[in-house]
Amino acid sequence: MTAPSLFDLMFYLLFYSFLGWLAEAAYYAVAQRKFCNRGILSLPLVLCYGVTFDLLILVLPTLAGSHLLSFAAVMVVAAVVESIADHFFRRIGPKIQWNQERSRLLSGTGRGLLASALVAGVYYLVYLVIHPLLMAGVLLIPELLKRVVVIAVFALMGVDFAAVFHEVRTGDAARYEMRQAASGQKELAARVSGAIWKRLRRAYPGMEPAGVETQGGCVFAKGLCWDKLAWVFLISALLGDIIETFYCGLVNGQWMNRSSVLYGPFSFVWGLGAVVLTVTLQRLAEKNDRYVFAAGFVIGGAYEYMCSVFTELVFGTVFWDYSDMPLNIGGRTNVLFCFFWGVLAVVWVKIIYPPMSRGIEAVPPLAGKVITWIALLLMVCNGLLTGAAMLRYGARPVQPEPANSFEAFLDRRYDDAYVERRWPNMIVTEPETDPE
Repeated sequence: MTAPSLFDLMFYLLFYSFLGWLAEAAYYAVAQRKFCNRGILSLPLVLCYGVTFDLLILVLPTLAGSHLLSFAAVMVVAAVVESIADHFFRRIGPKIQWNQERSRLLSGTGRGLLASALVAGVYYLVYLVIHPLLMAGVLLIPELLKRVVVIAVFALMGVDFAAVFHEVRTGDAARYEMRQAASGQKELAARVSGAIWKRLRRAYPGMEPAGVETQGGCVFAKGLCWDKLAWVFLISALLGDIIETFYCGLVNGQWMNRSSVLYGPFSFVWGLGAVVLTVTLQRLAEKNDRYVFAAGFVIGGAYEYMCSVFTELVFGTVFWDYSDMPLNIGGRTNVLFCFFWGVLAVVWVKIIYPPMSRGIEAVPPLAGKVITWIALLLMVCNGLLTGAAMLRYGARPVQPEPANSFEAFLDRRYDDAYVERRWPNMIVTEPETDPE
């Protein structure tokens, strides 16, 4: 399985973000009889569509030949991305409230399921009909031109996002009007601020100023914020690694490392899985357990499948293979483990997460911030070093001599024996070769 290049994925992300923006603008022009620039950015891009298609581009080729599974994968990927985008909308600025509900599949209603199926059908048709033509067109674009365009647009997008982020983090929807009236002049900063708020209020008429919180009751990581999710990731990565180690040791009689990184007992699969379940299932927390189980069954299985695809495409490695188990899906997941994901979702949402959330909020605010940033910095460095070591491990058979001093360091510090001892169950996939 050959993965598209990084610049191809970036190009696809921009193209489908623009296509999604066109679709939303056209829909609201017909429904509301007015034009509005949808999305967070001022540029004509709605990134959740681009991210969704990038994930589909990576996942759907592994399900080739099964339209039913492919369609189910489209529904799940679109729902999870929309749910995370909705959470991002709600958390991007503490001074505003986004009264939007983007996720349909996770709404727990029949109408939401039908709407999600219709949206997934559109996604799948675009993937089947438009994407092959786009792939052919991308091949005709000179590589240098494609890179220049992608880098330029991503740079503009970064500036755009920084401006919007600054505005919604530092003010509310009426602050810029007060500043304009008091100064009586049109400075560049005021014009930019006014343009951003005018567009946001036009695109999201339900946007309201958030209630002002009292400073006396300052609570660390209150609600479902970035700090809370960082702690959920770190705690779950640690506990997940410990639980999986003991499970494999007791059930299979093999005690082996289950960590995702070079240093420390941390499993990124469990950490990110906990974050995904937390963000996507919170709206189902008050519903019957069967809704949480069904969502966890589907989302957990899809998440495990995508993790397997990611490690194979990026690192050329396979960390688990269920091909010998009944009812498996490409050897990447199976119905039994999807059942376990469903049970875990109920236990997580109903039993584990509420006291964990209260425990995190009990941390002193200053100490919590310091610990969060130090732990994340160390984990990012740990992850980057792990990725470099794994990439070098996969490249050594065809390029035994290091190309630079960093590769020499990796060969010396993390040689084949070290990597194989660290991940004894890892399987290296054979690279595809072009026929002569």
